[in-house]
Amino acid sequence: MRYITTLTRSISLAMLLAFVPVIANAGEVLRVLAWPGYADADLVQVFEQRYRVKVEVTTISSDDVMWQRLSAGQGRDFDVFAVNTAELQRYIDNGISVPVVPADIPNTAKQLKRFSDLAAIPGITRNGAVYAIPYTYSEMGLIYDRKSFKTPPDTFSALWDKRYKGRVLAYQASEHNFSLAAMVLGLKNPFRIPAADFKRVSRHLIALRRNVLTFYSSPEEATELFMRNHVALLFANYGTQQLDMLKKAGADIGYVIPKEGALAWLDCWSITHGAKNRKLAEAWINYTLEMPVSHALTERQGLSNTLEVPSTVHDSDKILWLQRVEDVGRRAAIWEKIISGTLPEKF
Repeated sequence: MRYITTLTRSISLAMLLAFVPVIANAGEVLRVLAWPGYADADLVQVFEQRYRVKVEVTTISSDDVMWQRLSAGQGRDFDVFAVNTAELQRYIDNGISVPVVPADIPNTAKQLKRFSDLAAIPGITRNGAVYAIPYTYSEMGLIYDRKSFKTPPDTFSALWDKRYKGRVLAYQASEHNFSLAAMVLGLKNPFRIPAADFKRVSRHLIALRRNVLTFYSSPEEATELFMRNHVALLFANYGTQQLDMLKKAGADIGYVIPKEGALAWLDCWSITHGAKNRKLAEAWINYTLEMPVSHALTERQGLSNTLEVPSTVHDSDKILWLQRVEDVGRRAAIWEKIISGTLPEKF
């Protein structure tokens, strides 16, 4: 299920099919790993026609799934992938992500200053090399049903409120949920949970598991669950994308950045160590930074792009850009125990 406006379906093929140098052989395949909405079929078709190639798009539902996909083959199974700046670090560490040359992706010159100054963006460069190109971003706010609240909720603690038991939707991901729980518990840095606090944070997540209807994986799944069930609160991992989808589905909802602030992600395109045709992978990144394509992402998915100033800008002081966490493996292992039903006293 995908809620897409018809406006951007009218993107001119003539505009997008402008002459470009031949960089691929007929029958070549570009393998893209991305989030839902990042590579819609009609836009992919334009790229295929332009370069006379086939594009295979694989969508993922969480950072954990992305890691499984890429680490299994050390990046050999995909050519280019979309990843947030915090997660990017482990792909660099493991040699899966390789440096890119911005000059070989000319549309980077069209990006807003805050995204074209790559050295100023934490996590994108390392030892002078650039490993990713910014594409889209959003904060992870709180979506609420207006009929269920006389006043908008002002804290993420509402997700744990027993008055809404069975009417809460949360996201299926280990890293973000630990960071969210750490924020709610008032820990100073939600990305670096001290060893002494892991048990307390884990037990708080068990309490969340007991309060939710379920944990969703994709924005489409969340929209369907929200509309079918009398959901009161939704942790919006996909941010404004989910807000846009739910409104198009007819939901009477509001969106807030609670007093704790909100986690926020910056998704970038990165090229894998196993890319079969580096020039073609660069061409894909460059293509997504053409105005009609980036604007389509905003129009269809409600996500901000890196070429246009967003219509709504939230207080930057309340935004916590994702950072590398203290122990990815530990969070993932404990999360598996939590969702499997392990009792609090086992932690």
